Amino acid sequence: MTSASSLILANIPSPDRGVWKLDLGFITLPLRAYALCIILGIVIAIWWGERRLIARGGAPGTVIDVAVWAVPFGLVGGRLYHVATDYYRYFGEGKNPLDALRIWDGGLGIWGAIALGGVGAWIGCRRKGVPLPVFADSVAPGIVTAQAIGRIGNYFNQELYGGPTDLPWGLEIYKRINEFGVEDPLNGVAEASHTLVDGSPVHPTFLYELIWNLLVALLVVWADRKFRLGHGRAFAVYVAGYTVGRGVIEMMRTDPATQVLGLRINVFTSAVLFVGAIVYIIIARRRGPREELSTVDAIDGEPVTVIDEDTDLDAVEPIDSERADEATDTTDADTTDSVTEADKVSPDENAETAEPATSGNDAKPTS
Repeated sequence: MTSASSLILANIPSPDRGVWKLDLGFITLPLRAYALCIILGIVIAIWWGERRLIARGGAPGTVIDVAVWAVPFGLVGGRLYHVATDYYRYFGEGKNPLDALRIWDGGLGIWGAIALGGVGAWIGCRRKGVPLPVFADSVAPGIVTAQAIGRIGNYFNQELYGGPTDLPWGLEIYKRINEFGVEDPLNGVAEASHTLVDGSPVHPTFLYELIWNLLVALLVVWADRKFRLGHGRAFAVYVAGYTVGRGVIEMMRTDPATQVLGLRINVFTSAVLFVGAIVYIIIARRRGPREELSTVDAIDGEPVTVIDEDTDLDAVEPIDSERADEATDTTDADTTDSVTEADKVSPDENAETAEPATSGNDAKPTS
């Protein structure tokens, strides 16, 4: 009989496989946990970002339309970053460069995904007439949540783990064999004996980052509500928060990585981006309060509010003094033009068309 204490201290087992084959008769489709997690993360990021953008006055469907550009760009950028920083996996003696195209086997660099995905988002935002900083603030917590879900895919792939540990949450890594009897960590199935490899159990660094990412998502939501962040500052909070955890967790990983100035390249990148995000948060404060997307002024791109019969007047923010002066000048000019036209009418014409003023039953002449 297993005691409760031994259950608590048991190590974390890895899944036996990360790929299931769906036989449709005429074709066999591989269902990859990593790909399914990426897709689920994208769906959640779009859904959450849509709700947040609508709350800022954006039109329904905007995030989906922008995502049509951002997601493909992001996937390409993420893969390019991974191949560039882990080039030794695909180039050199005994390597096949075409493996760089096998995105389904894992390997997406978040910084490349954000950078090139940002280009796609910029194109989509331009087409929809939405300022990119507003869009970025809206999707920030959804993006980091999608990253957390993606880490579940790393769990199924038995990748992104750290060094050996005797902690109770140590991760067991199993030897996997494919249908040809060859060791295959990604596409194979664990042996019945669940043979441990790589000094298992090890630190589940993918799990550490998953938890950290969810905490960063909560931080972004809290800070956004507390301080009404705008002009890209909510997105910068996400970058700053994520890079802190990523830099620490990256140094716990034991998989091979390109070194820059004696550090794993992602540690170096995280440090640079953290500083950049903090500087941006400070500078962007000078741009004023959060933007609202009731509509966008076509002249200077500043958000304004359209008032119609359905508008709640109590919720309308007062127009600023400069715009009020411009409105007053325009009104005065229109009034002057009307008076000038009225002066052209002769007194006799005015007298003939005037109605006699009455008060009560009898009209009394004025003295």
